[in-house]
Amino acid sequence: MAKNSTAISDRLRGGSSRTTVTPTSARWAYRSALKRVCDLLFTLFALPFAAPFGLVTALLIRLDSPGPVLVRFKRLGQNGNTFYKYKFRTMVPDAEAILKVLLESDTQLRAEYLATYKIKNDPRITRVGKWLRKCSLDELPQVLNVCKGEMSWVGPRDILDSELRMYGESGSKLLTVKPGITGLWQVSGRSKLSYAERVQLDCHYIDNMSLLMDLTIILRTIPVVLFGDGAV
Repeated sequence: MAKNSTAISDRLRGGSSRTTVTPTSARWAYRSALKRVCDLLFTLFALPFAAPFGLVTALLIRLDSPGPVLVRFKRLGQNGNTFYKYKFRTMVPDAEAILKVLLESDTQLRAEYLATYKIKNDPRITRVGKWLRKCSLDELPQVLNVCKGEMSWVGPRDILDSELRMYGESGSKLLTVKPGITGLWQVSGRSKLSYAERVQLDCHYIDNMSLLMDLTIILRTIPVVLFGDGAV
């Protein structure tokens, strides 16, 4: 267990084994009130930069394939409440129907999906969608979810109701916080990691959430967006 904790800390610190321990009172104050304030302030700061990317992305999606620019997916949020997460569309319009056919016709693919809830070389992804996913720009509309108080800029990865079982006894812990646009999983390898490692990273973040950790993750998200490390 100690070895796993050190590995997680190393990922967060970019290879350094040194960790910063945040006092419990300060961490609770940040979690309960200041984090929401920081989310709104960062949104105001980011919007002038994000809006032009959003407009260009919307145009590219419309030119690339038929269908809506934005899509929404039902996700499990804080306190077990469900919400609809917004994303730029990266798949063909009938993606869910195609997925059903793929899972029914290919047992190996079905096993892969049930283990990770992702499919490598997914045939449903459009040309522009591949680029958006590589750079994580498909997540940009989730700024709307942050404004609505359903998500945070930094937090655990959002999940489907059916994924909660993957967290085992840590499932209740996951539901104590809002999911994030970015997080430890996104800056630590993304789809290169197993689901068990993702759970471990999410739990580590929840236990050690602080302003410094959030700022560190946001800064480490920048090269992930630029270079697409760990994308599927």
